[in-house]
Amino acid sequence: MRETERAPMDLLAGTAPTPIPSRTQVVLETIKHGILAGQLKPGQALVEAELAARFGVSKTPVREALKTLAGTGLVVMSQYKGVTVRTVDAEMARQVYDVRLLLEPEALRRTVTHRAPLDAAREALSRAGEAGDRAERSLANREFHRALYTPCGNPLLVRMLDDVRDQAALVSAVVWQETPSWEQEAREHREILARALDGDAGGAARLLHDHIEGFVARAFPEGRDGGDGPVR
Repeated sequence: MRETERAPMDLLAGTAPTPIPSRTQVVLETIKHGILAGQLKPGQALVEAELAARFGVSKTPVREALKTLAGTGLVVMSQYKGVTVRTVDAEMARQVYDVRLLLEPEALRRTVTHRAPLDAAREALSRAGEAGDRAERSLANREFHRALYTPCGNPLLVRMLDDVRDQAALVSAVVWQETPSWEQEAREHREILARALDGDAGGAARLLHDHIEGFVARAFPEGRDGGDGPVR
């Protein structure tokens, strides 16, 4: 087929505009950013009508956004209390990070063993260093960790880690407000990535394990505030 005879759809290939985010997606991302930036506090009520008015939308996209956030563990939906930002306590944090300790180092070990490219991890690490607020830094850190485990070769393992990553980001955001430790975490991230880029699967996995375990030990030492009280 000559160029002048190409089908209309062929002529449009590659020229389609970037899709505009749906109203639900805009509401979801804005609320998530507010939670991770500490603008929306743990335990704070999220009222559909108020959010709809704020965003200039109907209640439907707000309701769908809140359902999605509930599914990732960032908010809690109750028949009596309505929707609230999830409260972070030591028990919740230890459960989330226990899953990460069990699965994430092994996923990284497999990523390195498979010699998977780690460009996305390097880019996320750079974004975290340039972040202008806690929410941006939290999201970049989350993407850094995901870039380490996504190429592990086991889609089920990736989904399991994805299921807890928003909750882990919430824990980090809340803890950072009380005990800023992102500079230490950034150094540890650089060491983990360097070991992974060197092809040392076992060493990278050990450093990642120590990194995750160390964060919990610093943030929720035994006996602090009675052990398992909510973090403010």
